[in-house]
Parts: sequence; structure tokens; C-alpha cells
Amino acid sequence: MFDTLQDRLQSAFKNLRGKGRLSEADIDAVAREIRIALLDADVAVSVVREFIANVKERASGAEVSQSLNPAQQVIKIVNDELVAILGGETRRIRYAKNPPTVIMLAGLQGAGKTTLAGKLGLWLKEQGKSPMLVAADLQRPNAVTQLEVVGKQAGVTVYAPEPGNGVGDPVKVARDGLAEARRTLHDVVVVDTAGRLGIDADLMQQAADIRAAVDPDEVLFVIDAMIGQDAVVTAQAFLEGVDFTGVVLTKLDGDARGGAALSVRSITGRPIMFASTGEKLTDFDAFHPDRMASRILDMGDVMTLIEQAEKAFDADEAAKAAEKLTGGSFTLQDFLGQMEAMAKMGSMSKIVGMLPGMGQFKEQLANFDEREVDRIKAIILSMTPTERDNPKMIDGSRRARISKGSGTQVKDVNQLVDRFFEARKMMQQMAKGGGMPGMPGMGGMPGMPGLPGSGKRAGAKQKPKSKKGKRVSGNPAKRAASAVEAPKPDGASAFGFPAGRKDDFELPKELKDLL
Repeated sequence: MFDTLQDRLQSAFKNLRGKGRLSEADIDAVAREIRIALLDADVAVSVVREFIANVKERASGAEVSQSLNPAQQVIKIVNDELVAILGGETRRIRYAKNPPTVIMLAGLQGAGKTTLAGKLGLWLKEQGKSPMLVAADLQRPNAVTQLEVVGKQAGVTVYAPEPGNGVGDPVKVARDGLAEARRTLHDVVVVDTAGRLGIDADLMQQAADIRAAVDPDEVLFVIDAMIGQDAVVTAQAFLEGVDFTGVVLTKLDGDARGGAALSVRSITGRPIMFASTGEKLTDFDAFHPDRMASRILDMGDVMTLIEQAEKAFDADEAAKAAEKLTGGSFTLQDFLGQMEAMAKMGSMSKIVGMLPGMGQFKEQLANFDEREVDRIKAIILSMTPTERDNPKMIDGSRRARISKGSGTQVKDVNQLVDRFFEARKMMQQMAKGGGMPGMPGMGGMPGMPGLPGSGKRAGAKQKPKSKKGKRVSGNPAKRAASAVEAPKPDGASAFGFPAGRKDDFELPKELKDLL
């Protein structure tokens, strides 16, 4: 969503790096670049004007002029201002003292209200609540059916007494739904209302009537993040007609410029509370201004990554896996379990994209083939339990059988098994404190003398070499050739690897693409 804005901001900051002191001209130049970047991202002009004024005022002050690293200080200022524009602090749902809490959804047709109702229901369920969805969108064809489907997928109760498609009174359905929630002891009610292709009086009146009937604790304005400059006009119209209390951004995984996210909060004064980042019901979470600003500036979103990992990985199972890894008993079955847990966190490209500095690998992440993970799982699942527990027993005939069972080639099975052994060896060394193999100060790789961890400590006394020199040929031509050719240790390549085994240490294709 923010790829273009991210690239432009990084380009603006690049000119500041390496400068010990920033002049007025430097500050004006970077402010101009930021202004262009924000306008290109469809951020409202009034928001851009205020943002640039604040950045220039702070960048010209003492916090930058007296800083040891002015460029980093300017980036911090931009980050702070982005957080302020996006709302400052995370806004939580205000639950009613006397249940049920009523949450009403409003917005234009096509913004994704009905799907979002299912996502919100699932999210509330994960928070320990007992939500009920009320189908009060009786105008759009099959809206009631769609809500019933997403409600079933989320495992949430749906109240739908009317078939919809123009039949029924939405105000009565909303009122009766609240009464049903009280009777069945549901503590949260999510009311899905009708939308229109454009702003009109009927839409606003119907939404206002439903609000008056159920007196919601929260009114969430659902807006398509790809709507661009129209986001401001639409948000202001709904603010006057319905007076919403919070904003939900949908389709943040799209390829639009994302200016709506930076405009709505400043224009309406209402906080962004939730963000939808995909089509799955799990692609939904609370909106954190500081984390979104960090993503825009390519500083990653490690906190969200940690939270998703805590949901996906069982603490006891993770501890057992770490113990197995340290003891050298980590198997392909354990590896499969780790892969399945990671799959619960989302796509690999999305997970890696949350790491700091991954903005420079956008193209590689976009082209990453998620099916590669499925192929690896297919190969492991084609093995017998005994083979997964003891991969060393997988000989040539077994590999041929596994390749046929998984629909892959024998070389794919060979690569997986070989890389598993190398990865296990490396992780085992790191778990024991050996560090990353082959990196100075972080443990060494076998066959690389002189590096810490290679079996020869740095600075340790070495055995005195024999004073007997190497025999030199009496033939001048042979002597010249031997002087040009670099000698190799016996049984090893020029890189220190055992002879004939350079290919064993080849990186996987996916990692090569990221380097």
C-alpha cells in the first residue's frame, strides 16, 4: 500500500546521510521531497501543509543542530509527525458497562463492511467475547447470505430474520437483534448496515435511524484505503450524517497509494481503530499508529511479528523444539511442525516484510512463490514417520519413492535433505553459543583455519612449521607456473570447504533472491 511513499521518503533521507551539519538549504530540500512524496500518495493538501510546517520547525531547532547525527534526528522527527497524524496512541474499543456492547458499521457499498463484520466477529471471539452479527443490510443482493457465510466461517452467531434483497425493515431488524442478544447472553452485537454506491440522503437517514434505535457504543466508519482523495469528502459526509466514533481501513494490501490512512484521522479527528490487510478472516487487527509509521519508514513492524508468533507458536512446543535442536535430535517432523506454525502467521512474504530494511527487497518479496513452501511440506509428508525421524536412512530408492509421492523430482528431495542437515548443524552450533558459522567473532566453519571457532583460537600459539622448504622444480617453466597458481590445502577447495563439497553449502534459491 505505502510502497511509493516509502520509496520517495527513503530517497529524500538518502541525501542527508553522511552530513555532520544540516544547513537551511538541506532542510528545505528534504521538506520539498517529503511534500512531493505525500502529495503523490494522495494525502490531503491541508494535511501535507501542516505536516511539512511541523517537520521544518522541529528540524530547524536545537534537537537537530546539536545532534551528533542530524540525518537520524530528522528521520525521528518525520516518524513522530507520522505517528501524530495517524492518531498518536492505539484506540481500543470502549465496551459497555452493562452488556451487550453495540458496534454499528457504516460506509459506502464496496468498502467491505460485510466481510469486515465477520473479521471483527472473529477478532472479538479471540479476545474472549461472545459476539453476534446482525444482518441489517437488506438492500444489497445476497448481503444477508454473505454475512451468514462469513459468520459461519468465523464461528460467530448471525441474527438474520429477513431474507434481504429489498425485503424487510432494517431498523426493526437492528432493534430485534439487540433484544435477541440480551436474551441469548451475547456480550457484543455487530450491526451490519446497508451501503450505497455514492453518498445520498436515504443512506444517511437509514443509518441515522438505526443508530437512534440501538444507541451503539461504537460507530465504525468502514472506508476503502484505495479510495484516494475522495476519502476526505466521504468521511466528512458520514461524520455529519452518522457521527462515527472510529475508522476502519480496508484493503490495505492493495496497490493504491494509501493517502486515505494519512488524511482521515487529521480531517475528521476520529481515530483509526482497525485495519484489514487481506481477504482472509485473520487478516485483521487493531491499528497501531506507531507501528504503521514504522512500516512507512521501512523500519519494520517487529512488535506485530512477535504478537503473531505468540499466537501461532505454542510456548511448550517451542521450548521442546529448542531443546531438541540443542541436543541434535531435531527431525524433519519437528521442522514440519514449525512450518505449519509459521503458516498460521500468514504468507512468508508478509512475515519477512515486517522485518526492518525489507523495503529494498519489495520486488523479490512480491515475486516470492508461496507454493515453494507447499512443495517442501509435500516432500516431508511423502516420507514415512521413521524417515522423518531419521533422515539419514533415506537412500537412493527411498528418495525416488518420495519424489513420486510428492510430485517432485529426485533432486528436490536431495536438496531438501542436504539443506536440512546443514541447517540443523548451523542452528545447533548457534544454539550452543558458537554463533554464525564462517563469520569472524561468531564462530567458524570447519576447514577455515584462523577464524574463531574453527578449532584454532585467535592469537593462540601455533605449532612451529617445518623449516624444510617445498621442493622447487628445476624446470623454469614449471617453476613459473607453480608460482602463479595459488596452493590449496590437501583435500580442500580454495574456499576452505572439503574437496568436491562446495555445492553442499549452496544457499536455497529463496534466500539467494533476497540477497
